[in-house]
Amino acid sequence: MSNILCIGAGYVGGPTMAVIAKNCPHHRVTVVDINEAKIAAWNSDDLPIYEPGLLDIVHAARGRNLFFSNEIDRNIAEADIIFVSVNTPTKHFGQGAGKAADLQYWEKTARQILENSSSSKIVVEKSTLPVRTAEAMERILNSNNRGLHFDVISNPEFLAEGTAIRDMENPDRVLIGGRETESCHIADPATAEIYANWVPRERILTTNLWSSELSKLVANAFLAQRISSINAISALCERTEADVSEVARAIGMDSRIGPKFLRASVGFGGSCFRKDILNLVYLCEYYNLPEVARYWEQVVTMNEYQEKRFVSNMISAMFNSVAGKRVALLGAAFKANTGDTRESPALEVVRELLDEHALVVLSDPYALENARLDLGALADRVIFEPDPYAAANSAHAIAIMTEWADYAALDYKRIFASMVKPAFVFDGRNILDHRALYEIGFNVYAIGKPSLNHFINNGNC
Repeated sequence: MSNILCIGAGYVGGPTMAVIAKNCPHHRVTVVDINEAKIAAWNSDDLPIYEPGLLDIVHAARGRNLFFSNEIDRNIAEADIIFVSVNTPTKHFGQGAGKAADLQYWEKTARQILENSSSSKIVVEKSTLPVRTAEAMERILNSNNRGLHFDVISNPEFLAEGTAIRDMENPDRVLIGGRETESCHIADPATAEIYANWVPRERILTTNLWSSELSKLVANAFLAQRISSINAISALCERTEADVSEVARAIGMDSRIGPKFLRASVGFGGSCFRKDILNLVYLCEYYNLPEVARYWEQVVTMNEYQEKRFVSNMISAMFNSVAGKRVALLGAAFKANTGDTRESPALEVVRELLDEHALVVLSDPYALENARLDLGALADRVIFEPDPYAAANSAHAIAIMTEWADYAALDYKRIFASMVKPAFVFDGRNILDHRALYEIGFNVYAIGKPSLNHFINNGNC
């Protein structure tokens, strides 16, 4: 039995280790974190994150070979393989501010591993890190004079929140990057052996360290690029009265393009896309590739434009003012099936509407507490209402911000009856039946589609 340790009990570390423990009952898996409340939650039935299927897996393995603890130093000493899954946010100070990754937590973790180790270990990068970070970690860990040797392996995660358990159970690929050294020929198979308990060998890819680290950034950049591309076209569709869904379907049937990530929306969010693209931009600037940097930076710029354009369309449709008007935003999470609100377009829309002096009501089945924390001082100006019917009551407008399936199934006749007239619907995810809403009496505005409203001299009436 090997002792596997994960430092960091967040959206990556917790679910990843739970699936490893489930599929590797012969290994002892421990997750540690400095946050005592988070570890207490992992040891309860009220997990600190919402992810479909996660609680069942935790129930199956917890106490058998899956453990959650705040005893970081002791568990480092006992571990054979250490996964590092600490936060690497965008740096907001000094050199590279606004683009580069802030590696202070990562470096503190590396030094903590060194301080508490009395035997050689394999250290696995699970956090998203800049290219050549593993080299820096190796230098820190192998600077000891105790004869200890550490092999640093890059094993980036490719999980999507909302489908993380499915992604771990049936991954497209598992990527393991290591150095071309004698010891890493031992370390690579040891890491691969963990995944080989349930992942077919042909899906376990081995590369050099730098290719592995860069692949994570590039994968997220390419996915975000597709979203920004279709969102750019959605603006053109609205001006030309084309339908972005029809355009996406047509181009998605081209086998060279494919249909995934071509759904127009109010914008992408989450902890990865923006952060990883800006990290990629910083790397390009560092290596004196300004044209490449500007290319990828435009993906983020387009996303910001889409969020602001959504609010601008709301204001324009509602007679050029939302001041004093109740606006119900349905959805706070950046996507369905998660409670994560980091970089959520919904929260940016909240901020923009508050600037316009709107009365904002925010609703979500799982993400309201995170939204309250992320909004900071602005939270005092927002009404948090988990019930979408209560949120919409006496509202001038409702806006779909997260593609929760329940929102498509709401009783919109009931909602319309409770709203101020004329009543507006802004579908930021294109999940509603727009014609049916129009026939109820709503004035309907969707991403990349002609508006449906009841006003005079409108060609769509």
